[in-house]
Amino acid sequence: MRNLPGAIGVAGLIVAGVCGCAQKTADAGLPAVLSAPTDAARAELARTVSQALNGAPVTLASDALTNDDTLIVERAARRDAKDMGLGGRELGRPDHFRLVKHGRRCVLIHVESARRWTLESAACSPR
Repeated sequence: MRNLPGAIGVAGLIVAGVCGCAQKTADAGLPAVLSAPTDAARAELARTVSQALNGAPVTLASDALTNDDTLIVERAARRDAKDMGLGGRELGRPDHFRLVKHGRRCVLIHVESARRWTLESAACSPR
């Protein structure tokens, strides 16, 4: 019986830790997917990803972020003047993006930099 106050204290810390994690998750937003993306939403997504990659041109699939909350963008293979692949190893790492629903907003997060953009033209729903 002497250990009962200690056990209650430990249980209290565990509950506080769980509550703290839940708060951080709510602040970050809920994983989301685009719901019925329009041409304007797709164009805004491509512009935003390009901006995140320092203006690099990007080509995204028409169903990007419609089935999964994660988007992975790889660097384009280097080509010569005749549009032939230069070969060799590509040493650059792909960039990762996550879509979250934060309140009523759809927010795109660049995982590597933690930068965030609100997508004004997009509608999304929690995954």
